[in-house]
Amino acid sequence: MTSADQAAPPARSALRRQLLSRRNALDPTQKEAWDAAIRRQVLAWHDAAQVATLGVYWPIHSEPDLQAAYAALAARGVQLALPVVIDRESPLKFAHWAPGEAVRAGAFGVPVPAVLAWTQPQALLLPCLGFSPARLRLGYGGGFYDRTLAIAPRPATIGVAYGCTRIEFEPTPHDVALDRIVTEDAFW
Repeated sequence: MTSADQAAPPARSALRRQLLSRRNALDPTQKEAWDAAIRRQVLAWHDAAQVATLGVYWPIHSEPDLQAAYAALAARGVQLALPVVIDRESPLKFAHWAPGEAVRAGAFGVPVPAVLAWTQPQALLLPCLGFSPARLRLGYGGGFYDRTLAIAPRPATIGVAYGCTRIEFEPTPHDVALDRIVTEDAFW
Protein backbone atom coordinates (compact mmCIF):
# COMPACT_ATOMS: atom_id res chain seq x y z
CA MET A 1 0.00 0.00 0.00
CA THR A 2 1.41 3.41 -0.93
CA SER A 3 1.48 6.48 1.29
CA ALA A 4 -1.28 8.03 -0.89
CA ASP A 5 -3.56 5.04 -0.21
CA GLN A 6 -2.79 5.16 3.53
CA ALA A 7 -3.81 8.84 3.67
CA ALA A 8 -6.93 8.35 1.57
CA PRO A 9 -10.34 7.43 2.97
CA PRO A 10 -11.04 3.69 2.64
CA ALA A 11 -13.81 4.42 0.15
CA ARG A 12 -11.24 5.44 -2.49
CA SER A 13 -10.00 1.89 -3.03
CA ALA A 14 -13.52 0.67 -3.71
CA LEU A 15 -14.19 3.69 -5.92
CA ARG A 16 -11.05 2.95 -7.94
CA ARG A 17 -12.15 -0.66 -8.49
CA GLN A 18 -15.63 0.50 -9.53
CA LEU A 19 -14.29 3.07 -12.00
CA LEU A 20 -11.76 0.68 -13.52
CA SER A 21 -14.48 -1.93 -13.91
CA ARG A 22 -16.74 0.65 -15.58
CA ARG A 23 -13.98 1.66 -17.99
CA ASN A 24 -13.00 -1.94 -18.75
CA ALA A 25 -16.64 -2.76 -19.57
CA LEU A 26 -16.87 -0.17 -22.36
CA ASP A 27 -17.84 -1.61 -25.72
CA PRO A 28 -14.68 -1.52 -27.90
CA THR A 29 -16.49 0.26 -30.75
CA GLN A 30 -17.86 2.88 -28.35
CA LYS A 31 -14.45 3.27 -26.71
CA GLU A 32 -12.75 3.89 -30.05
CA ALA A 33 -15.40 6.48 -31.00
CA TRP A 34 -14.89 8.23 -27.66
CA ASP A 35 -11.09 8.06 -28.04
CA ALA A 36 -11.39 9.68 -31.49
CA ALA A 37 -13.59 12.45 -30.05
CA ILE A 38 -11.09 13.08 -27.23
CA ARG A 39 -8.21 13.15 -29.75
CA ARG A 40 -10.04 15.81 -31.80
CA GLN A 41 -10.62 17.92 -28.70
CA VAL A 42 -6.98 17.63 -27.62
CA LEU A 43 -5.83 18.77 -31.06
CA ALA A 44 -8.30 21.69 -30.99
CA TRP A 45 -7.06 22.63 -27.51
CA HIS A 46 -3.48 22.59 -28.78
CA ASP A 47 -4.38 24.76 -31.77
CA ALA A 48 -5.58 27.40 -29.31
CA ALA A 49 -2.91 26.93 -26.61
CA GLN A 50 0.12 26.46 -28.89
CA VAL A 51 2.11 24.55 -26.27
CA ALA A 52 5.64 23.74 -27.46
CA THR A 53 6.40 20.90 -25.00
CA LEU A 54 3.63 18.56 -23.87
CA GLY A 55 3.78 15.76 -21.31
CA VAL A 56 1.66 12.86 -22.54
CA TYR A 57 0.95 9.36 -21.22
CA TRP A 58 1.16 5.85 -22.61
CA PRO A 59 -2.34 4.31 -22.34
CA ILE A 60 -2.64 1.44 -19.87
CA HIS A 61 -5.60 -0.18 -18.12
CA SER A 62 -8.14 0.86 -20.80
CA GLU A 63 -7.24 4.57 -20.60
CA PRO A 64 -8.21 6.76 -23.57
CA ASP A 65 -5.73 6.06 -26.37
CA LEU A 66 -4.43 9.35 -27.77
CA GLN A 67 -1.48 7.99 -29.75
CA ALA A 68 -2.89 9.18 -33.08
CA ALA A 69 -3.15 12.69 -31.60
CA TYR A 70 0.44 12.40 -30.38
CA ALA A 71 1.55 11.64 -33.95
CA ALA A 72 -0.38 14.66 -35.25
CA LEU A 73 1.11 16.90 -32.54
CA ALA A 74 4.64 15.67 -33.27
CA ALA A 75 4.06 16.37 -36.98
CA ARG A 76 3.15 19.95 -35.97
CA GLY A 77 6.48 20.30 -34.19
CA VAL A 78 5.32 19.75 -30.62
CA GLN A 79 7.96 18.19 -28.40
CA LEU A 80 6.34 15.31 -26.50
CA ALA A 81 7.48 13.77 -23.23
CA LEU A 82 6.51 10.65 -21.33
CA PRO A 83 6.44 10.42 -17.51
CA VAL A 84 9.10 8.38 -15.76
CA VAL A 85 8.79 7.06 -12.19
CA ILE A 86 12.08 7.68 -10.40
CA ASP A 87 11.05 6.04 -7.12
CA ARG A 88 7.85 5.52 -5.11
CA GLU A 89 8.06 8.80 -3.17
CA SER A 90 9.34 11.23 -5.83
CA PRO A 91 7.53 13.39 -8.37
CA LEU A 92 7.50 12.16 -11.94
CA LYS A 93 10.22 13.28 -14.34
CA PHE A 94 9.53 13.67 -18.05
CA ALA A 95 11.70 12.43 -20.90
CA HIS A 96 11.52 13.50 -24.55
CA TRP A 97 9.73 11.02 -26.76
CA ALA A 98 8.29 10.99 -30.27
CA PRO A 99 5.91 8.45 -31.81
CA GLY A 100 7.90 5.61 -33.32
CA GLU A 101 10.88 6.05 -30.98
CA ALA A 102 11.97 3.08 -28.92
CA VAL A 103 10.48 2.57 -25.49
CA ARG A 104 11.28 0.13 -22.70
CA ALA A 105 9.39 -1.09 -19.67
CA GLY A 106 9.66 1.35 -16.79
CA ALA A 107 8.28 1.12 -13.27
CA PHE A 108 5.06 -0.90 -13.05
CA GLY A 109 5.68 -2.06 -16.65
CA VAL A 110 4.64 1.32 -18.10
CA PRO A 111 6.63 2.18 -21.25
CA VAL A 112 9.19 4.97 -20.99
CA PRO A 113 11.58 6.31 -23.63
CA ALA A 114 14.56 4.00 -24.20
CA VAL A 115 16.82 7.06 -24.02
CA LEU A 116 16.05 9.38 -21.12
CA ALA A 117 16.56 13.01 -22.16
CA TRP A 118 14.86 15.07 -19.44
CA THR A 119 12.57 18.01 -20.15
CA GLN A 120 10.08 20.22 -18.32
CA PRO A 121 6.75 20.22 -20.22
CA GLN A 122 4.69 23.40 -20.41
CA ALA A 123 1.50 21.34 -20.11
CA LEU A 124 0.52 17.81 -19.15
CA LEU A 125 -2.16 15.45 -20.38
CA LEU A 126 -2.99 13.33 -17.34
CA PRO A 127 -5.02 10.13 -17.52
CA CYS A 128 -7.86 10.08 -14.98
CA LEU A 129 -9.39 6.93 -13.58
CA GLY A 130 -12.16 9.27 -12.46
CA PHE A 131 -12.75 12.97 -11.93
CA SER A 132 -15.02 15.19 -9.91
CA PRO A 133 -17.08 18.23 -10.97
CA ALA A 134 -14.40 20.30 -9.18
CA ARG A 135 -11.83 18.90 -11.67
CA LEU A 136 -10.13 16.75 -9.03
CA ARG A 137 -8.41 13.73 -10.51
CA LEU A 138 -8.69 10.24 -9.12
CA GLY A 139 -5.78 8.09 -10.22
CA TYR A 140 -4.56 4.64 -9.26
CA GLY A 141 -3.46 5.67 -5.77
CA GLY A 142 0.31 5.95 -6.15
CA GLY A 143 0.35 9.73 -5.72
CA PHE A 144 2.87 10.28 -8.53
CA TYR A 145 0.92 13.02 -10.30
CA ASP A 146 -0.10 14.57 -6.95
CA ARG A 147 3.58 14.96 -6.00
CA THR A 148 4.40 16.23 -9.48
CA LEU A 149 1.70 18.91 -9.39
CA ALA A 150 2.73 20.04 -5.89
CA ILE A 151 5.96 21.49 -7.29
CA ALA A 152 6.00 25.10 -8.47
CA PRO A 153 5.94 26.29 -11.13
CA ARG A 154 3.26 23.87 -12.16
CA PRO A 155 2.59 23.14 -15.85
CA ALA A 156 -0.89 23.58 -17.28
CA THR A 157 -2.91 20.42 -16.64
CA ILE A 158 -5.53 18.72 -18.78
CA GLY A 159 -7.08 15.57 -17.37
CA VAL A 160 -8.20 12.97 -19.90
CA ALA A 161 -11.18 10.77 -19.04
CA TYR A 162 -14.44 9.31 -20.24
CA GLY A 163 -17.57 11.18 -19.19
CA CYS A 164 -18.89 8.02 -17.51
CA THR A 165 -16.08 8.30 -14.94
CA ARG A 166 -17.23 11.68 -13.61
CA ILE A 167 -18.08 11.05 -9.97
CA GLU A 168 -18.33 12.83 -6.64
CA PHE A 169 -15.67 11.92 -4.10
CA GLU A 170 -14.33 13.46 -0.93
CA PRO A 171 -11.10 15.38 -1.56
CA THR A 172 -7.98 14.74 0.48
CA PRO A 173 -5.36 17.38 1.35
CA HIS A 174 -3.02 16.30 -1.47
CA ASP A 175 -5.67 16.54 -4.23
CA VAL A 176 -4.99 19.32 -6.72
CA ALA A 177 -7.65 20.61 -9.11
CA LEU A 178 -6.65 20.30 -12.74
CA ASP A 179 -6.98 23.27 -15.08
CA ARG A 180 -9.24 21.37 -17.48
CA ILE A 181 -10.71 17.91 -18.01
CA VAL A 182 -11.41 16.66 -21.52
CA THR A 183 -13.92 13.90 -22.18
CA GLU A 184 -15.53 12.59 -25.36
CA ASP A 185 -18.18 15.30 -25.27
CA ALA A 186 -16.92 18.21 -23.18
CA PHE A 187 -14.11 20.27 -21.72
CA TRP A 188 -14.71 20.81 -18.03
